[in-house]
Amino acid sequence: MKQICVIGVGYVGIVTGACFADLGNKVIALDVDEKKIANLKKGIMPIYEPGLDELVKRNVQAGRLTFTTDYKEAVTGTEFAFIAVGTPSAVNGEADLQYVASAAKSLAENMTKPMIIINKSTVPVGTGDWVADIVKRSQKTPVEFSVVSCPEFLREGSALGDFLQPHRTVLGSTDKEAANKVAQLHLALRAPIVITDLRTAEMIKYASNAFLATKISFINEIANICEVLGADVKEVAAGMGYDARIGRHFLDAGLGWGGSCFPKDVLALAYMAEEAGIDPRILNTVMDVNYERRKTAVEHLKKMIGSSLSGKTIGLLGLAFKPNTDDMRDAPAIDIARELVEAGAVVRGYDPVSMEVARALLPAVEMMSDPYSLADGCDAVMVITEWNEFKQLDLDKLKKLLKAPVVYDGRNIYDPALMKILGFVYRAIGS
Repeated sequence: MKQICVIGVGYVGIVTGACFADLGNKVIALDVDEKKIANLKKGIMPIYEPGLDELVKRNVQAGRLTFTTDYKEAVTGTEFAFIAVGTPSAVNGEADLQYVASAAKSLAENMTKPMIIINKSTVPVGTGDWVADIVKRSQKTPVEFSVVSCPEFLREGSALGDFLQPHRTVLGSTDKEAANKVAQLHLALRAPIVITDLRTAEMIKYASNAFLATKISFINEIANICEVLGADVKEVAAGMGYDARIGRHFLDAGLGWGGSCFPKDVLALAYMAEEAGIDPRILNTVMDVNYERRKTAVEHLKKMIGSSLSGKTIGLLGLAFKPNTDDMRDAPAIDIARELVEAGAVVRGYDPVSMEVARALLPAVEMMSDPYSLADGCDAVMVITEWNEFKQLDLDKLKKLLKAPVVYDGRNIYDPALMKILGFVYRAIGS
């Protein structure tokens, strides 16, 4: 059993802490947000993530997972300290590292024994060296420490599985012994471990997310071409995906990517490139293609309705940026709803888990209790998030409730042939 401190109980921190505790370690999770810690002590999670409630509860009851706002309490006896705080983007893409700096300084001020500090947050290339400098300057008395980069690769909605059954663990450090000790923490996961230098490990995270975002933007551009030339993008993606060099994952045409990772990481990588004097043409195009999807969806809906959107009631099925999360960060629903409101439409929204978060972001959108109350009297509905609940809707009932049987399927969850038979005015992506 190792003693681990995790700083930050946001998405990455709470998952990291709970999973390491479940592997048999003693974990103390720290956050300066007193409300978050108080809620966690009551069993109230800071995020929605399938299975997280049960995992946290089990390890709290077993005495392996505790919570605090006190750095001295968290650091005492700790061998490994994971920094898992937020690194939000500025408008130009530069990562805001104030929370990382604060965590590094507080660790340094409370260290009494040698420690390995692990950057779990997604941070710009070079941050590991910067953190080491902060710790050296902030120590009251010299204490040995090492810095290791261990970027997270957690997908919202499947984070527990991603942590416990990872494709790989990436570690970077100038101290190979420290990197090997962190590798030992991950051996129980039985996944490949890549050990490299600090900056390369940091770049692996950005390059990975940028590539996945590129795949999504690529297939969305192919979808645009398919619509003009009469091909079916779903069949195109399936045919491409059988090639092992391409793969099927992230080739689902739709409304594009959002959330906390892809938007921030692609923008940050482009910023780093520009600061280094490199023109990140592919990255900039990937972002342009992605955000055009949202305006294009509204334009398509206008054509389907055949008139102005002014005075029309439009229902949005799904608000979160993806299923199995309540995360609304950079969700396509935000831009689409605002475009609709600006066009004079009355907008309704429904999402199985994210409506409380969405209310604050979309005050002009009326939140409904279920998909059928949302559809009742609507001039059209738009599928924004591919929740399984929406795939199982009674389509006959949906049609009867709609003022006009117009469905814009932004996630290709319905069978176009069936929708035509049922009498819907239906449009999918890329066909």
